[in-house]
Amino acid sequence: MLNRIVSIGCALLLLAPPQAAAAGFAEALARELSSGALVAEADNETAALATLTRFYADRGMRPVWVTAEAAGERAVTLAKILVAANEDALDPDDYGGAAIDALLGATRMDLLAQLEVRLSMGLMRFAADLGQGRIAPNAADPALFLFREDVDKAEVIAGAAGAVDLEAFVQRYRPQTPRYNRLKTALTRYRLIARDGGWQSVPAGPTLKPGMSESRVPLLRARLRVSGDLVPDQDAARAGGDPNLYDDALVAAVKQMQFRHGLEADGALGRRTLEALNVPVEARIEQMILNLERRRWMPDDLGRRYVFVNLADFTLKFVDGEKTVLDMRVVIGKPYHKTPVFSKDMTYLEINPYWNVPPSIASKELLPKIKKNVNYLSSNKFEVFNSWKSGAAAVDPRTVDWQRYTAADFPFKLRQGSGDGNALGRIKFMLPNHFNVYLHDTPTKALFDKAARSFSHGCIRVQHPPRLAEVVLAGNPGWSLAKIEASIESGERKVVTLAKPLPVHISYLTAWVNKDGSVHFRNDVYKRDHALADALLGPRATRVTY
Repeated sequence: MLNRIVSIGCALLLLAPPQAAAAGFAEALARELSSGALVAEADNETAALATLTRFYADRGMRPVWVTAEAAGERAVTLAKILVAANEDALDPDDYGGAAIDALLGATRMDLLAQLEVRLSMGLMRFAADLGQGRIAPNAADPALFLFREDVDKAEVIAGAAGAVDLEAFVQRYRPQTPRYNRLKTALTRYRLIARDGGWQSVPAGPTLKPGMSESRVPLLRARLRVSGDLVPDQDAARAGGDPNLYDDALVAAVKQMQFRHGLEADGALGRRTLEALNVPVEARIEQMILNLERRRWMPDDLGRRYVFVNLADFTLKFVDGEKTVLDMRVVIGKPYHKTPVFSKDMTYLEINPYWNVPPSIASKELLPKIKKNVNYLSSNKFEVFNSWKSGAAAVDPRTVDWQRYTAADFPFKLRQGSGDGNALGRIKFMLPNHFNVYLHDTPTKALFDKAARSFSHGCIRVQHPPRLAEVVLAGNPGWSLAKIEASIESGERKVVTLAKPLPVHISYLTAWVNKDGSVHFRNDVYKRDHALADALLGPRATRVTY
């Protein structure tokens, strides 16, 4: 298609387009706009067609892309842009790519009017999809609470009509972040891998460890060459040796692959590493497509200083400017207590906090323990109140007939006192939201050693709370790490209001590219890739589990 557009464009350079549309063309354009024929093809684009009709009426039905005799140079330029939508993981056919290609050589006035409308409609759709994503986040998944800034299609067509450089004009609608561009570039590379046949699977077998000799090694070597984890210079070091030897160069390549997939980089080819290796390249391409859509949902400006949590990666980063000044592991919600995706400002933190036990946890998880042994409450520093109302009275748990209560009629509020055994640990970081989700410490430190860390009821447990508190409170004079630790040791509950609200972005990304060019993939722990693939790609989705 692109070659045909280019050849037609070269021919059009020889034409002298007329300065204004003929009256007959204006009538043809008006008929095309009023016919509504495009609406049925355009997935409920009635509003966009109405916008276009007003635009052309305001300019006296003068065309932007064609003349009364042929397609103009700008038509060819725009057609090339729309055909290249695939580079942004968008489908050119969604913007009329094939129909536009078929009309570029037209000379009949009615066909040129149709080309004019299709080009304008295609541009408005493409710019909107680049700027806000193809679908609304909560249409893909009700657990995504992201509010994108909608693209004004009237501004798109008006701006394009006066744009001197059309490609530069369209570029303004793409996410203006290197993170988007790096993933887009990686997508092109992985599509080339797929075009060349992808990669072979490595058969299952016993765990392969450094120094072992095994028949699967040549297949493993070939697989890692394709993905770029094993570079030719490293591979050359084994020339003339045992082809089945799991040598140092190959171990280093496996460690790099494990790092890129969020696995323990131990160099051993075990079950989880093998599963990640054997995900088809087509599924990895789909992951990139889905995550480019997620990037389009995000604002370009996340703030100068902000916290970024990637649930799929089980990590938290504190970013200042373009520099990540702190990163750590986190524990997120269980698959049946999924942590939602949203952005809110952190406004205060609490040292040595109480834990007001959510009613669902108190009635469903703690009540059975209390029924077995009422001393469970005092042993774990729980206080009991007769209700959740302000000023509720404290209750002596020994005076309560706990056996009479069930999860359906549990009336009490339970509050755990501060200290080492507190479920929230020694610090909680508050970003007020209606999900009642926040960041906090935890006494269960061993969970941070696990590769997959989905164990909470929805809140986010952080690995190094004092270090996070130090960077969060950098704008609060006097709050050094030493003072934070001393305040923790005092055992006194203390609320510290941030001098300036701090943006916290809780995201879900399963594919991205680091600044060093390494392409990263993560497992779809919450099956949100599946939900997005169904909404975005429909029957074209791979349906591969990873």
